[in-house]
Amino acid sequence: TITTTAGTLTVTELTEKVTVTITENSGSEKYDGSEKTVTGYTVKISNPLYTEAYFTFSGDATVTGTDAGSYPMELKPADFTNTNTNFTNVEFVIADGTLEILKRSVTLTSATDTKVYDGTALTNANVAVGGDGFATGEGATYDVTGTQTEVGSSNNTFTYTLNEGTKADNYTITTTAGTLTVTELTEKV
Repeated sequence: TITTTAGTLTVTELTEKVTVTITENSGSEKYDGSEKTVTGYTVKISNPLYTEAYFTFSGDATVTGTDAGSYPMELKPADFTNTNTNFTNVEFVIADGTLEILKRSVTLTSATDTKVYDGTALTNANVAVGGDGFATGEGATYDVTGTQTEVGSSNNTFTYTLNEGTKADNYTITTTAGTLTVTELTEKV
């Protein structure tokens, strides 16, 4: 506001509310065992006369995480300070952003195998790892218990145990049993 009185020019402060919306940046990555980071924010100001040069930031616009999950940046309005005395009614509003670390999808499938009946058990201890697979340096051990001796088929059953340092919460693991099949002996006895 500018008023003139007997040749004097007076400038008064702007009392209209200025809203500064701080939108925290977000990001999404798949778990791989390494630390992930999202930094920064964007600014939207309700009054074109007010600019980013008119406030200071004293917080930390960084969020980091390693394990699967959601990590909020958690900026606060108090992290921002109006430095322009021409604007006395400045409100800082925070729009939350997050770092999302997604679980890896892993499929474990025991082997499928076939043999002709010979009186001994058919077993196959191989387990294939599919999907996203385990992160480097992580994995599991397998106890394959499937067996088929007589003519017919059965599941190649197994269980798994995650290796030390491999956290179940970082994975969605699906297991599928292969099939063990013993066929009839066709040679003439």
